[in-house]
Amino acid sequence: MTILITGATGTVGRQVVEHLVKCGADLRALVRDPAKANLPAGVATVQGDLLDIDSLRGALSGASTLFLLNAVVPDEFTQGLTALNLAREAGIERIVYLSVIHSDIYVNVPHFAGKFGVERMIERMGFNATILRPAYFMQNDLMIKDVVLGHGVYPMPIGDKGLAMIDARDIGEIAAIELLRREKSATPLPLTRINLTGPDTLTGAEVAAIWTQVLGRPVAYGGDDTARFERNLRAFMPGWMAYDMRLMGERFLTDGMLPEAGDVARLTTLLGRPLRSYRDFAAGIAAQA
Repeated sequence: MTILITGATGTVGRQVVEHLVKCGADLRALVRDPAKANLPAGVATVQGDLLDIDSLRGALSGASTLFLLNAVVPDEFTQGLTALNLAREAGIERIVYLSVIHSDIYVNVPHFAGKFGVERMIERMGFNATILRPAYFMQNDLMIKDVVLGHGVYPMPIGDKGLAMIDARDIGEIAAIELLRREKSATPLPLTRINLTGPDTLTGAEVAAIWTQVLGRPVAYGGDDTARFERNLRAFMPGWMAYDMRLMGERFLTDGMLPEAGDVARLTTLLGRPLRSYRDFAAGIAAQA
């Protein structure tokens, strides 16, 4: 019984691997460069990616459960559909897929729409899967921490509807729990969707206030200018991705990322502990500054 992990070297994937290793699971990881993967001892690696059909087919061979995680790339949808087709070919029925919350609402945002398409394929093809739908990762704010620390501005245009931000460490642990639940079940379990949210739903002003408190100096909210946000992102990411992020920011402003009733309680029960808070995340960064 082997669990295949895709995206194993990323922010969430590493957390999934570490939790599964602690539980003694038999793991295999699909990675671009095994020499640079730096995964825990005992994790078998297969060189390749989700568009390398031969390597993916080989990685899936003999696996019993798949953790499917796609990076935000132009061909993300193709990657997801290819992986699912090859998983069906390999006889894999047990899948945990990392989607995104409100994928059916943020329909104009490319990486949300792509994930919703993969969700529909999972459902239509009859896979026994857990679809995890995380809200905004707290760790996304690592890319703007220098602006917060150096200029006293929280620049993410998240608006006043509120985002139920979640810590990537909690995402990884929940994914590992679901993978093991499916892997250990005597029979395939039915499809389920789980919203992954943090304990608090925060506005831009509230996030800035948290930074003010943990740093002990004023931090202002940078406002809702998504065009400026896109221009700033283009300095260090491709134009298509910066535009994708702008569209996401615009949906933050109009819709927010709000949990459904019972989401927090469900996750707390699943983890057996409270969810990590944004205040704790910010305090950890402040302690290292």
